[in-house]
Amino acid sequence: MLEDIIAERQKKLAQLKSEKINPYPSVIKRTAFNAEAVKSFNSWEKSKKTLFLAGRLRAWRDQGGIIFSDLEDQTGRLQVVFNEKKTKQFKLIKETLEAGDFVEVSGKLFKTKRGEKSLEVISGRIIVKSLRPLPAEWFGLKDAEIRFRQRYLDMLLNPEVKNRLKMRSEIVSSLRQLLWKEGFSEVETPMLQPLAGGAKARPFKTHWEALKEDVYLRIAPELYLKRLLVGGFEQIFEIGKNFRNEGIDREHYPEFTMLELYWAYKDYNFLMKFIKETILKLIKNLKLKSTAFNRPWHTYTFNEVIEKFIDPSRKDYVAGLTADEAAEVLKKEIYPKLTNPTFITDYPVALVPLAKSSVKDDSLVERFQLVVNGVELINGYSELNDPEEQRRRLKKQEEKYFAGDQELSRVDQDFLEALEYGMPPAAGLGIGIDRLVAILTESHGIREIINFPMLKGKE
Repeated sequence: MLEDIIAERQKKLAQLKSEKINPYPSVIKRTAFNAEAVKSFNSWEKSKKTLFLAGRLRAWRDQGGIIFSDLEDQTGRLQVVFNEKKTKQFKLIKETLEAGDFVEVSGKLFKTKRGEKSLEVISGRIIVKSLRPLPAEWFGLKDAEIRFRQRYLDMLLNPEVKNRLKMRSEIVSSLRQLLWKEGFSEVETPMLQPLAGGAKARPFKTHWEALKEDVYLRIAPELYLKRLLVGGFEQIFEIGKNFRNEGIDREHYPEFTMLELYWAYKDYNFLMKFIKETILKLIKNLKLKSTAFNRPWHTYTFNEVIEKFIDPSRKDYVAGLTADEAAEVLKKEIYPKLTNPTFITDYPVALVPLAKSSVKDDSLVERFQLVVNGVELINGYSELNDPEEQRRRLKKQEEKYFAGDQELSRVDQDFLEALEYGMPPAAGLGIGIDRLVAILTESHGIREIINFPMLKGKE
C-alpha cells in the first residue's frame, strides 16, 4: 500500500535526522554533469580525476555488499556504484537511500565487468529525501487528465514530454534571436487593461483594489503596441500571455502565449514574405524534423479559397452569408483541408476593424492569415492608422457589443487620441506560440506543449 511505503520512507528520514544528517541541505557540490562525465570518460578515467555529481537516483539494485544505481541529472543518466569496501558510510547509505532520492556523490570513473561506464562512489550524501515512490509504470499514459494533473511526473517519467517542453524554450529563444538580429526591440505592455481590445474574444474580468476599478486581462497587446509606434518605435515585438474566456480544445486554450510584432513603413505583403523566411530559418537553425512547413506554400484570397474548397452544391448558400458567417464556414469547413502552409488574404472589412482597407477594393482589408495543418497560426495586416476611419469602425463594433455580442471591442478613447497624434504606416502580426510549437514538435494538441494546463477541480 502507498501509505505503508510513505511510512517506511518517513522512518528513514527520521533515522537520518537522528544521525544529525540534514536531509535537505542548501549547499551542494557538483564539478560535472553526467553528460560531461560520459563525454570525457576515457581521459578522466585515465587521470583518476575525482568528480562530484548530483542528481536523482532512478534505480536501486541492492546486491548485498554492492549497490548499483542510476543517477539522473538534466543531461542524462550515469551508473553509480556503492561498494561496502570502498564507499564511506555504506551501511547508512544502504539503510536510508532508495530510488527517487537526490544525492551528491564523489568518486572516480571506471568500467564494470560488463563494460558499463560508471562512477565508483567514495562518499555520498542525501540532499533530498523523497517521501513518495515514483510510479514503476506511468498509468497516466492511458489517462490524459492524470498526466496533465500530475504534469511533473509526466515530465519525469516520459522523456519525450520533457524534450518537447525543452524544445518549446529553444523555439522561443531562436525566434527572439532572429527578431533581434533583424533590428527589433522586445517590449512589454499591460496585461491588466481598463478596456479589452485588439481582438474578438470574451475577456476575463477582475478588480484592481488599489484603484477601486474593474479591469480586464488582456485579450491582445495590439492597441498598446500601436501606441509605441506613435511614440517613435519602429520595430517592436512582445512575447507574452493573452487571456480569452473561451473553450478548450486541440487548438484553443484560454491562457495562451502570443508573439506580436509591428514594423513601421511595411505592409502586409512584406510581412508575409518576412514571416515565411523567418519560420524556415527557425526550422533550419534548430534542425527540426517537422515536415509541415517543407510542403509547397500557397496563397489565396478570402474569396478564392471559398470558391476553390467549398462544396459546389453549397456555393449559392455561402454566397448569401454575412462576412461573419462566411468566416465561420472558412474555419469549420475549409481550414481542415489546408494541410500545406497557406496564406489567405484580403478579408471583408467587417471582420477586421483594425486593418487598413485595400487600395483595390475598399470593401476588403489588407489582412492575411497563415493556416498550417488545418490550424490558423498567424494573423497579420497593414495597420489602420486613419484615426477618423478607426473611430467609425470601433463605434460600429461597440454598437454590436451593447446589442449583446460580448466578444466585440469597445471604443478606446485613449487609443484613438494616440492615433490622432499620428501613427506611421505599419504592418503587424501575431503568432500563436503554443500552436507553432505544437506543429513544429508534431504534438497532438497545444496542451501537450503547455507546462501546466489548467484542469477542472477534482470533485
